[in-house]
Amino acid sequence: MKLDIKSDAKAYLSNKIPVGSQVILTTDDGSTNYSSLGATCELADKFQLIVLKNADPKFNVPIENNANYHLNILPAEQYLFGNDLVIDIRHNTLTLSDNSGILDSALSVVDWRNVEPETEIQLREKMQKIGDQIC
Repeated sequence: MKLDIKSDAKAYLSNKIPVGSQVILTTDDGSTNYSSLGATCELADKFQLIVLKNADPKFNVPIENNANYHLNILPAEQYLFGNDLVIDIRHNTLTLSDNSGILDSALSVVDWRNVEPETEIQLREKMQKIGDQIC
């Protein structure tokens, strides 16, 4: 799988993601520990680039890219992406698209280099507290 990061998007990302960084492309729908949402009511309509200190072995499908990131996705999320993946900037916002069209018109970038993922127990407790506020 390949990802083309357009020049304006690459310039924007250069201030957020150092070249050679470990990066994952994943959904932000509550399905992983990297999600800021706590439920799956947003299934596959929000994506994020997560910058990691170390590779996450669960994200083991590499995506070739022109920004020299060590970029990976989850095997279970491969079906979400078609051919010709592109990150671009439109209206001062990062977009993610493929040959089917725009996948996310507000792709986020989150720096997890100094954050420890929540455990399943911590995540469950947090979701019990905010569960009725997020969907």
